Amino acid sequence: MRRLIALLLPLALFVAGCGSSAPSSSDPTPSNAGQVAALDQLKVTPGDKAPKVDFPKPLAVKDETIKMVQAGDGPAAKAGQTVEIGYVALNGSDGSVLEDTFSKGTSEKVELSDQLKQGSSVVYNGLVGAKVGSYLAYATPAQSAGENPEGAASTLLVIKILSVKDTPTPLSKPEGDPVTNLPAGLPKVSVDGKGVPQIDVKGADKPKDVVAQDLIVGHGDKVKASDTIVANYVGVNLSDGTKFDSSYDKGQPATFSLQGVIPGWTKGLTGKTVGSRVLLVIPAAQAYGDQGQGQAKGDLVFVVDILGVK
Repeated sequence: MRRLIALLLPLALFVAGCGSSAPSSSDPTPSNAGQVAALDQLKVTPGDKAPKVDFPKPLAVKDETIKMVQAGDGPAAKAGQTVEIGYVALNGSDGSVLEDTFSKGTSEKVELSDQLKQGSSVVYNGLVGAKVGSYLAYATPAQSAGENPEGAASTLLVIKILSVKDTPTPLSKPEGDPVTNLPAGLPKVSVDGKGVPQIDVKGADKPKDVVAQDLIVGHGDKVKASDTIVANYVGVNLSDGTKFDSSYDKGQPATFSLQGVIPGWTKGLTGKTVGSRVLLVIPAAQAYGDQGQGQAKGDLVFVVDILGVK
């Protein structure tokens, strides 16, 4: 199951590229937006873990809405930086908890990038300028069958800014130690004159489980299953070598959460290091199943260059 915040803020966590705004030297101010009056009676009481949240029910907004509830006293987030947030998501109808990162001891990272600004200016302008320790309320219209019926309850997120850091610059290509003496039965990988991986599947064995073979071992941080990574990749069908996807063809690396991809990617890339080039051979059951998706059918092969973690 995809995390709730990934459904509510897809552009915050699954942006198409890795460009970002340059940090500003001025002191930005967070902006409230939307039906702010609907949140006027909302109260947040910080606790040891999740904050206590009280609000009149049902809560229903027609527009994306964000409001600063309590200002923190830490550093202010600037454009181009990455904010770490904790949140509790509540059903606007009865206040029941839908998701709670505080109790789980987890967090999310959101880059204050141009992509976020274009995809959700409300969220972007609400987070830029917010100080560490701040609590914000973010309400979204009801999502029922793609419609927003009049008066339908919204989803409410109460967000705490946990930290603010400069966004690391991704690598431009894999950097590390090449691996020699690869096991037999794997697809063969070469690079063309532009440095784009080429995959030859002739004679490759059919996988029984996910194969994740380092071709280059990077020296960067280890990737966690919950991370959002920046990567270049090429994907082909194991059956005939047909290419079905490539970030190289799109002209820029992709940025995505390992919680929002096929299981074979999550399993195969978890524990790998930034800078690595990884060959993934993935059974259909841990890809798109027997039916496939688009041109991706059956067992799949990827070469993935891990350029950064966000």
